Amino acid sequence: WAAELQVPGVVLHSSEYLYPRQISTNDVLIVGGGNSGVQLARELAPSHAVTLAVRTVRRHQPATRYPRRQLLGRGSRSEPVFGDSYEQLRDAGVRICPAVAKAGKSTVTFVDGTVATPSSVILATGFVPGDDWLPDSARIDPPQRAMTGTPGLFVAGIPQYGGRGSDTIAGVWRDATTIARRIIERP
Repeated sequence: WAAELQVPGVVLHSSEYLYPRQISTNDVLIVGGGNSGVQLARELAPSHAVTLAVRTVRRHQPATRYPRRQLLGRGSRSEPVFGDSYEQLRDAGVRICPAVAKAGKSTVTFVDGTVATPSSVILATGFVPGDDWLPDSARIDPPQRAMTGTPGLFVAGIPQYGGRGSDTIAGVWRDATTIARRIIERP
């Protein structure tokens, strides 16, 4: 539905977002209530009227506790939201709405039936793992944290090479620490 949306401002993926002035309109709809969506909502709240559409409400963990919590469980539960909670976003003026069900030319309809006409839209709907640049010889199964099958080639920030949370700001430090340790310890 995003391809059909026509708004006065921009429609972009969160990977294309750089800074608040990039969103030229006053109001913005952010689709996706995970860590990227929450971080963007917090950054844009002082300068824009922000609506955050959330499909899966995630539990909140303070950023300082997140890396420790990731070691305790490796299930299929959604990653927690770290940093600001949804309640803190509400206090900052962000409007929290349910997921987007469909979109027309200039309107979006949420799953509860309410309709909005956003001026700009940011899609914080996730990322595809970016390891397609690795040569086949570098892929090992099962991978060891931050290691590839090519000596001296390390990978940080990709969960299948680092573990749950590697693709988050609070979790990638574990990959970076492992890489630094392996570089220092090599002969």
